[in-house]
Amino acid sequence: MHERDGYPPGVPCWVDTGQADPAAAAAFYGGLFGWDFADAPSRAATSYLLARLRGADVAAIASRTEEGATWNTYVRVESAAETVAEVSAAGGRVVAAPFDLAGAARVAWLEDREGAAFRVWQPKEHAGARIVNEPGSLNFNVLNTRDAAAAESFYGSVFGWKSLALADGARAWTLAGYGEHVAQSDPGLRARMAQAGVPPGFEDVIATLLPLGADQPHAPAHWSVTFAVADVDATAERATQLGGRVLVAPFDAPFVRMAQIADPQGATLVTSQFVPLAA
Repeated sequence: MHERDGYPPGVPCWVDTGQADPAAAAAFYGGLFGWDFADAPSRAATSYLLARLRGADVAAIASRTEEGATWNTYVRVESAAETVAEVSAAGGRVVAAPFDLAGAARVAWLEDREGAAFRVWQPKEHAGARIVNEPGSLNFNVLNTRDAAAAESFYGSVFGWKSLALADGARAWTLAGYGEHVAQSDPGLRARMAQAGVPPGFEDVIATLLPLGADQPHAPAHWSVTFAVADVDATAERATQLGGRVLVAPFDAPFVRMAQIADPQGATLVTSQFVPLAA
């Protein structure tokens, strides 16, 4: 089990998706990931369905009036107001100034220098996702960018992130001390990572950084969300049966097998199955 009771500042801590038809989205994701749902009407002016595994919150589905369904990444902060000022000073844009999501958190909607949208979460009653990195829960948040150097400057200034080189030109975001924080509740973390053959420093990874290639000339910079699954091929097949689409068929990458899917209302997400290196 991978249960959390909070996150340090600077760590992605929560995801939700805005959907024109939240009930239909709940039917899709309930069938795909086995989520149960609890309505939290007091936490937003519109519908906000909390998705749960074993009774623990893992994500949410919000009603959305504008066109286009999306998955949204929230980064845990001490002060939404101070982070908004730091984002502005670093060349980002404030889409929505800090506001209270009822008693759950104080949030703000922002964009980095390239226009990639993200959000910040100053917790009140809700500390963030309670379960991560197991099938049906959040696995990674990924910044897809055309200007890695500018992204490193921006997010380093705002959150103190640094980047770590991975295989195939990908990079990961690290936050100093994060591995130590997780090891307090998961003492076997470093041993498992060493056994899996991950690069040094991977225990401090909090997100990933993926360059947009020449084969994606029209794709804007954006944050995407990856969910862990037990069987990525079976999940892709199930998504199709539930009315979704497979955008990128299952493929192998270092340590994982992945696929990209779109839900019936158009929100895209990545599913990832951990595949340890052969001994």
